[in-house]
Amino acid sequence: MAGSKLSNLTKRRQRAESSGEPFVDALRAALSHNRVKWDGASRSLHSHDASVFDGGNSGPVVYPETTAEVQAVVRLANQHGRNVVPRGAGTGLAGGAIPLGVPVVVAVTKMNAILEVDEVNRVAWVEPGVINLDLTKQLKPLGYHFAPDPSSQQVCTIGGNVANNSGGPHCLAYGVTNAHVVAMEVVLPSGDTAMLGGLEAEPQGFDLRGAFVGSEGTLGIVTKVAVRLTKNRPAVRTLLMAFDDVRDAANTVSDVIAAGIVPAAMEVMDKQITAAVENYVGAGYPVDAAAVLLAEVDGLDSGVDIDADRIAKIGRSNKATDVRLAESEAQRQLLWKGRKTAFGAVAQIAPDYYLHDTVVPRSALADVLEQIYEIADRYDLLIMNVFHAGDGNLHPLIVFDGRQEGVLERVHAAGGEIITASLDAGGVLSGEHGIGVEKQKFMSRMFTNDDLDHQNRLRQAFDPHCRTNPGKVIPSGHSCADIQSLRSVPNTVWG
Repeated sequence: MAGSKLSNLTKRRQRAESSGEPFVDALRAALSHNRVKWDGASRSLHSHDASVFDGGNSGPVVYPETTAEVQAVVRLANQHGRNVVPRGAGTGLAGGAIPLGVPVVVAVTKMNAILEVDEVNRVAWVEPGVINLDLTKQLKPLGYHFAPDPSSQQVCTIGGNVANNSGGPHCLAYGVTNAHVVAMEVVLPSGDTAMLGGLEAEPQGFDLRGAFVGSEGTLGIVTKVAVRLTKNRPAVRTLLMAFDDVRDAANTVSDVIAAGIVPAAMEVMDKQITAAVENYVGAGYPVDAAAVLLAEVDGLDSGVDIDADRIAKIGRSNKATDVRLAESEAQRQLLWKGRKTAFGAVAQIAPDYYLHDTVVPRSALADVLEQIYEIADRYDLLIMNVFHAGDGNLHPLIVFDGRQEGVLERVHAAGGEIITASLDAGGVLSGEHGIGVEKQKFMSRMFTNDDLDHQNRLRQAFDPHCRTNPGKVIPSGHSCADIQSLRSVPNTVWG
């Protein structure tokens, strides 16, 4: 009798926990009930990222904690004919993490362990959910850091950095994420695992690691990453230079590189963003300047002093009205805090922004900036400029209130013209944000049909059924996703 009552209780609990959708129930059996979210709020939250693009529609959201659980999710998705979208912190700005076609969203934020720090080989093994800045904080007492430093480094994940090949202010000297990833364990779209790259000086075979970094989640899901440890330099000098003309700041950047100096970072902010940042942080920026240039050099004491002096002279020769050297580590950190919080500072002005990411030749910086200001005037929009000047990575910031009627149409139209102007100047579509859905339609402007077809062939070599982050990067007409991946899923199935 007691056994019968227990059996009935178990059956009632199982019925109560059942979602009514076999795929969701299978996921819960593989992970656990509380790590598979099927409610409307969770699905709505994971239908967006930090971009201005909407139209996402998430299926179940899962939170695996191990590689084996990621494999289980992918294999179940294959069995049930469902697509998969990997997701980190959702800080992407190109729509790369927006789920299209009601896929299962694989959120790796619970896979956030720093597994091993190998000082001998200067490598750390980390899980994809590790926060970028948290890794550097743990490495700092050992005398190392993780060099890629996106402005979102307080919240973005290593897995997201790998997906978008992220950069940051200090990528000028140290390179973007691809230069700092030596190996990865990934779960392929088949559900199998593979180790891409290796700790050897010259790993054998094709560089599939290099193909995977920057693939925006279309080739699989990274579950472990071996990242390079960058030694902290003994001396750092940070300069702030002010100019009455943005063109003079841009010319200074070009002249510094032409002089054979490769600073760790060179960042430019125009007058409007400088004023917003200063009001927000109080970093000591000159708010009357048309442009502010931050230049940083690191290395040995004698070398950085020489380089800092040479950069200052080049700035003055380009009409710098003020040249300052950070006098303490605290002052240096405050200058960089201002730069890193620039995008947050615009909330004082308007509730929304659209941040672009193109790269132009340094020699074209000034001309393209003038075109961006003209585009802003023509569309009656406020555009602020803050960018990685050293490598020509522009970040025009369109600041707006999305509640105003018709403003989004003007924002997207202006954004399209900014991308076109950058390409016409000999630039490329992205420096670090990726293609996602934002720049997808512009891929045909940059690549030939043969180029795009071969990119799609590479994708299909990893994902023959095009089930992983479908509808991203490769434009319609060239993508395996055109027919397969964005098929409608009946409401009777997904609720």
